[in-house]
Amino acid sequence: MNTIQAIILGIIQGVTEFLPISSTGHLTLAGKFMNLISFENPERWTAFIAVIQLGTLLAVVVYFFKDIIAILKDFLKDNWFNRVKFDQQSLNSKMGWYIVIATIPVGVFGILFKHIIEGLLTKNLFVISGSLVTLAVILSIAEKMGRFNRSISNIKWTDALIIGLAQVFALIPGSSRSGTTITAGLFLGFNRETAARFSFLMSIPAVAASGLLEFYQSIKFVDKDGFVIIIISTIVSAIVGYISIDFLLRYLKTKSMIVFIVYRILLGILILIFISLGFIQA
Repeated sequence: MNTIQAIILGIIQGVTEFLPISSTGHLTLAGKFMNLISFENPERWTAFIAVIQLGTLLAVVVYFFKDIIAILKDFLKDNWFNRVKFDQQSLNSKMGWYIVIATIPVGVFGILFKHIIEGLLTKNLFVISGSLVTLAVILSIAEKMGRFNRSISNIKWTDALIIGLAQVFALIPGSSRSGTTITAGLFLGFNRETAARFSFLMSIPAVAASGLLEFYQSIKFVDKDGFVIIIISTIVSAIVGYISIDFLLRYLKTKSMIVFIVYRILLGILILIFISLGFIQA
């Protein structure tokens, strides 16, 4: 991988991590076009994707820094320094618990199915195409059925658990972490901006854990030049990711998800056309 490719992949990661269109799907598609994915060692590509997600993780932390500090401060206050019953805790303190609850399912499934996630099946473009279209259909149903009358102050632990279970499906390439969790939020009646905001906050522990673990495990595969490439891609993804977060939250205040639904379906179909014409291997 050269510097130009690293920058391109960083841009793709930054744009697609937060828009509900699948960062893994787009990165894998780009990786196959660039002939960067090894069939002998597909886990290296998984590791690369997980590591550059640390860039978009940084974007989330910077964008929501005040919220994160407030959540940590109140969480420690109500559960450690001056313990009070859950129903008497502040919204920020409860939010800390909700993020923990939402993270448990993906953590469990991520560990149990680690070898499958890192294998060739999750790099298969037929799988990615199917996931793109399937979630687009489900998201369109959520858009039609959603009440959009619940805000962040209305969230309950059951909502966090359901959205956390939805995050598990993000382990399937092409589905999208933000796509699955925002969709679940819409089904639960949250407005679009709230669904996206909670989706981004709840992604922090999972992305941090997977990114740091993969970074540690990938050290043995990466030489000095490789580290430079990863750093470049990660920095680019952080900058572009910050812009993407701001764009999506502003966009969802007044607009629906229809543009992302149409895009997912068109991309899924386009991937199948590329495969059938021999432009790319599944």
